[in-house]
Amino acid sequence: MSEQGNAVLNADPRTRAVQRRVVISLSLAQLFSGLGHGAGLAIGSLLAVDLTGSEALAGTSTMAISLAAALAALPLAGAAARSGRRRALVIGLLLALLGSALMALAPVTGSFAVLLAGSALLGVGNAANLQARFAAVDLAEPQHRGRDLAFVVWSITVGAVAGPNLIRPGAELGAALGLPESSGPFLFSMAGMAIGATLLLVGLRPDPLRYARSRRTSTGTEAATGTDGTLPVQRRGTLRTAMAAVRQQPMAMLGLAAVVGAHLVMVAVMSMTPVHLQALDHAGGHQHSQTDTFAIIGFTISLHMAGMYALSPLMGWLTDRVGRVRTIVIGQLMLLAAAALAGVGQQDTWLVGAGLMLLGLGWSASVIAGSTLLAESVPESGRVPAQGLSDTLMGAAGALGAAFSGPVLAALGFAGLNAAAAVVAVILLGAAARRRRVRAGAAS
Repeated sequence: MSEQGNAVLNADPRTRAVQRRVVISLSLAQLFSGLGHGAGLAIGSLLAVDLTGSEALAGTSTMAISLAAALAALPLAGAAARSGRRRALVIGLLLALLGSALMALAPVTGSFAVLLAGSALLGVGNAANLQARFAAVDLAEPQHRGRDLAFVVWSITVGAVAGPNLIRPGAELGAALGLPESSGPFLFSMAGMAIGATLLLVGLRPDPLRYARSRRTSTGTEAATGTDGTLPVQRRGTLRTAMAAVRQQPMAMLGLAAVVGAHLVMVAVMSMTPVHLQALDHAGGHQHSQTDTFAIIGFTISLHMAGMYALSPLMGWLTDRVGRVRTIVIGQLMLLAAAALAGVGQQDTWLVGAGLMLLGLGWSASVIAGSTLLAESVPESGRVPAQGLSDTLMGAAGALGAAFSGPVLAALGFAGLNAAAAVVAVILLGAAARRRRVRAGAAS
């Protein structure tokens, strides 16, 4: 949509009031749904090992979450384009609520299939959370788009950090109700998803996307489909069009590679950390109960989540002030340092925790700078399909990282897994450095 069209759209005080309500509702929903996702990330890998008896299958739960998020990204976007943001996002969280219930049921039934089904539905909720950031800009004023989007992304921090730390109380609640300790945390997940869906159902009225379209129609500023920050209805060939738009722009390719590569590295290391910490606790001869071990794991994952989300506004500022490519380089250096710290310090819980937090910071810098570079490097007509492609490939990369991290952990140990992740970061660092040199040469 043109800047003139945006000015007309946001001149109405009621539109600004609706936008404030939308941002607040999205942010609160992100907070509570973040609580719901914490247990799935922290305990899913442990349940996979418990139910199969194979450490090589530890990453299958995270793989299912990531793969489902990738597959759900475009259908949820299409649903939003057809029926509005509210319906698409609420459907995503309700399916995640069902997934949390199935994951709570998996230890009761001893079924690995139930665990994978629950993980996949939880992944649909992840896709909905990702797309909530697009809803934040449907009615945003041009000068406030970044601020509104960043606030919605940042708001997940509280839920993402607090969620893993609810694992121990959840385990105690499960035991009090006669459930396995590993089922209890998912009761909190179910509550978080239910509250998040309710907030969206009530708060996104009027629906921001539908309201924006009606306002542009009434003012005569209706734009072509897909140029207003929303995703159009997905048609055959959209994915191919997005790939063509990205391939034509080297900087867009770098942005996409930074986003996808950082997510691959992050998921591969993060998904195996609970398994490593549990093995480390047992190998050390500690007499910790399963509940106490869950508390250690929950605290470590919460540090990681804090790194991913808490400083996202700072990463956005860094992207604008230092530059997109330089921030990508900084992010890859952080990923390398994280792999070195967690790998070399694998016998120390605190060093692993510090490495996981640095891993989150590297992910944040790479994804925010890479996403910004991607969005501004492709033509406006291909921008929204390219953003959808980015979300899809992020999920696919997460699934790939989770799938291979289990066998790598079993074969090479936690240090070997971090070394493999470091190789990916080195490749991306080289690509960013080479692109900087090409850009500097062209400027001179």
